[in-house]
Amino acid sequence: MTIHKTGEGTSLTYSLEGRLDTTTAPMLEGDLKHSVGDITELHFDFAKLEYISSAGLRVLLSAQKVMNKQGTMTIANVNDTIMEIFEVTGFVDILTIV
Repeated sequence: MTIHKTGEGTSLTYSLEGRLDTTTAPMLEGDLKHSVGDITELHFDFAKLEYISSAGLRVLLSAQKVMNKQGTMTIANVNDTIMEIFEVTGFVDILTIV
């Protein structure tokens, strides 16, 4: 997986490419822990994300919990495969998907 991160002020966007799974989730989790301290808007762009596993879902849930306390989190450009995973797991009710 490739992570592209762009920030402006208190807004931060992660564009993910590839697979967010057991192997790559710790990389994203570590980066998030060091980057969201003063962030009030966290955005994920999944336009190039092909797959997400339960490990990836856990990272998103953790990020959502942090952002519930300090701002907002959105996920954009979700493909049909990942949207189906979000629907089956109930994540559509937890995450803001735009």
